[in-house]
Amino acid sequence: MVHLEPRPAPHRPAGPVDPDWWRGAAIYQIYPRSFQDSNNDGIGDLAGIIHRLEHVAKLGVDAIWISPFFRSPMLDFGYDVSDYRDVDPMFGSLGDFDALIDRAHGLGLKVLIDLVMSHTSDQHPWFKESRSSRDNARADWYVWADAKPDGSPPNNWLSIFGGSAWEWDGERMQYYLHNFLTQQPDLNFHCAAVQEEMLRISRYWLDRGVDGFRLDTVNFYFHDRQLRDNPPLAPEDRNENTAPAVNPYNFQDHLYDKTQPENIGFLRRLRAVMDDYPGTTSVGEVGESQRGTQVQAEYTAGDDLLHMCYDFDFLSNVYPSGGQVAQVLERYMRIVTEGWACWAYSNHDVVRHTTRWGLGDAAARAYAGLLMSIRGSVCLYQGEELGLGEAYVAYEDLQDPYGKRFWPKFKGRDGCRTPMPWSADAAHGGFTEAHPWLPVAMEHLGHAVSKQERDPGSMLQFYRAMLGFRQAHAALRKGGMTIVAAKDDAISFVRDHDGEEVFCAFNLSDKPQDVALPDGDWTIDRGAPFRVEETAGGLRLPAWQAVFALRRTDET
Repeated sequence: MVHLEPRPAPHRPAGPVDPDWWRGAAIYQIYPRSFQDSNNDGIGDLAGIIHRLEHVAKLGVDAIWISPFFRSPMLDFGYDVSDYRDVDPMFGSLGDFDALIDRAHGLGLKVLIDLVMSHTSDQHPWFKESRSSRDNARADWYVWADAKPDGSPPNNWLSIFGGSAWEWDGERMQYYLHNFLTQQPDLNFHCAAVQEEMLRISRYWLDRGVDGFRLDTVNFYFHDRQLRDNPPLAPEDRNENTAPAVNPYNFQDHLYDKTQPENIGFLRRLRAVMDDYPGTTSVGEVGESQRGTQVQAEYTAGDDLLHMCYDFDFLSNVYPSGGQVAQVLERYMRIVTEGWACWAYSNHDVVRHTTRWGLGDAAARAYAGLLMSIRGSVCLYQGEELGLGEAYVAYEDLQDPYGKRFWPKFKGRDGCRTPMPWSADAAHGGFTEAHPWLPVAMEHLGHAVSKQERDPGSMLQFYRAMLGFRQAHAALRKGGMTIVAAKDDAISFVRDHDGEEVFCAFNLSDKPQDVALPDGDWTIDRGAPFRVEETAGGLRLPAWQAVFALRRTDET
């Protein structure tokens, strides 16, 4: 495969670059297969993203994160990479990617790409060479181990996609490690050459103009050299942050197959590369159910590691009551004293949050406002701004191997990956004129962009207004945070930055609640897309509403 050399980074600002833009940024995740199809093959592509970028820019976010578009057999839909330096033909070409960068930067949007470093496809030339013998140039680029004397795998490690994390290879006569599909062999980061190549790949895309990386499974890069067994995990300590309950992966305490101390050194090397490109950023996905917050603290400590970590607490099935939200935030602020969080409710791997938590329209708005008011950056998943729920996908239409493996108790990830509904009146919601790779959910057509654009009270208009309100207040984007009160059906806190304080209170229930402002000279800001009533006794929040009040602390 011939790769085009990266062009000089397009549309880089000529003046000073704000190195801190990512702190408090709103990032919009695009799943390219399902965003917009431009050539009517039923699969979204880079040209389709370009066509719809104005929608994203008008939303008021700061950046986009594009899920993988590299060459791939697509067994895990791009997370099984066979060529890190090229675009898969189903998504377009490198020229299309360059045009996407140009267009995004022209609209004021930063571009983050999803870099999958922990594993490749088994169709990658590296793996084909590695498995060919035990003494070739890339023999140690993957994690190989001999069988036990009885022929069984080297240890008890499990795959997130079910079964053993080891697969026997009859050509090399050894097992290889795969934390995900058997067709996704794990790279061996204990090999110096692997680290060097991954750093070169990072530079390749930075030279092409990307503004940073979302780092897939960032804590999976290294494994325990001694291949020690993971200990069992007590049933009461199991949770579903990394894998669904039906998967025995949750039965282990994953001490040795991931999150190894050597990872810190590699992350420092990666940050050093990124520091050569001012204004770039990194978001690490930490898949760690037992020690996730502590790992985030370690990975974001100081200014020479990751910029932020992608938190899983609000991606779980646990309903985010006011008390639960306060508990998560207080734990994070107590443990992660130097780092910065990136919060999300939905993404391409979990049931959409409106369905997961059973939220109606009013509740979804309240929780969206809460997400955009807490301390940290935020990720919004495509369609979230439309209020989309999880789509039903019949078994015969399933594409996700994860869902096929554990059906029907776990239906996989296809329900959150169905195509975006752009037009209520067009075939397949305006996503494509061909048969789409996943069916467009009929229930989503009523939420189509075309309908919500015309409705001033729509969810789309709410998201635009709330993102604009967040953008107008530096305290909401970059400030500190102090929780004032929290209970199951309400939470309030103060955000503060550079002499500005914003008091935020949320009624997380279907009944009106009274709320008291903290002591001091506060002014209610009615620019937020919520309603508050003033009564003789103070303030009253109708069901699922919020209030924001301001004061300056630097005025005499």
